[in-house]
Amino acid sequence: MRMATTYLSTRILLLVMGVMLGLIVPAFGGETLVIAGSPSLAAPLDALGRAFEATHPGVKVQLYYGSGLELRQTIATMENRDRTKYFIGSGPIHVIAPGGDELISRLVMRYYVLPETRTPYATASLVLVVPESLVEAPASFEAVAQDARIRIAVADPKLTVLGQKTDELLHALGAAETWKGRLDVATDARGALDHLMNGKADAAIVFGPDAVRESNRVRVVAVAPSAIDRPVIHSMAMERYCPNRSLCEEFLGYVRGADAEAIITRLGYGVPANRVNEDLLRAERK
Repeated sequence: MRMATTYLSTRILLLVMGVMLGLIVPAFGGETLVIAGSPSLAAPLDALGRAFEATHPGVKVQLYYGSGLELRQTIATMENRDRTKYFIGSGPIHVIAPGGDELISRLVMRYYVLPETRTPYATASLVLVVPESLVEAPASFEAVAQDARIRIAVADPKLTVLGQKTDELLHALGAAETWKGRLDVATDARGALDHLMNGKADAAIVFGPDAVRESNRVRVVAVAPSAIDRPVIHSMAMERYCPNRSLCEEFLGYVRGADAEAIITRLGYGVPANRVNEDLLRAERK
């Protein structure tokens, strides 16, 4: 893990050093916006980055990915061990975009990111999916809970956030006896979908973006009610030493706009404070 963290840090630092020394010329002689994010959010971050470039000629978005631990260690190294190297306006990273909000909250507490720039840009809700070819399918999570014949593929709660959220949802829908002998536990979302398609289960519970990525094989039949499933919120924020705050502010403003919302929802995410998860269900039913 330390090697991976060092690698992430080194790539970011080499990029910025190259730009400062003139060895790397940003696209069209303009600015380079560096975003450090979670690989689980590669699809939306890449799409947002490309769209931002298209509307901001001269700006090149560079994305670097690492686990939550790797991102935290990279930022901590910059802020502590390299504190004499960086100061306000001179850091190598513009924006931090980890998966979920736990890491952002920790970084805010340490003032590694600017608290006032914290920007929720996407949510992920649990959805119920069935094989695309299935004609008769349960219409809701409640219907699944009431029909003991339906087997469900789920992610392991000990290994993934998806599994933990699914376990919480199942407990909200019914007692342990309700699900006894009905759960087919896989490692992660991909495993749950594979189990579903291999006939080991009749339905599967995954996040909306997982369903969209496999829309040629499965379809969404229900979105978990917000009353019993609190969506996972994904936020980003400006790194304290951000080298160009006006560019950071421009990007953070962009991800709150209508164009960004369209990108996010197309990928199966919801928009914070908006009821867009139901749009996913309606789109899948067409």
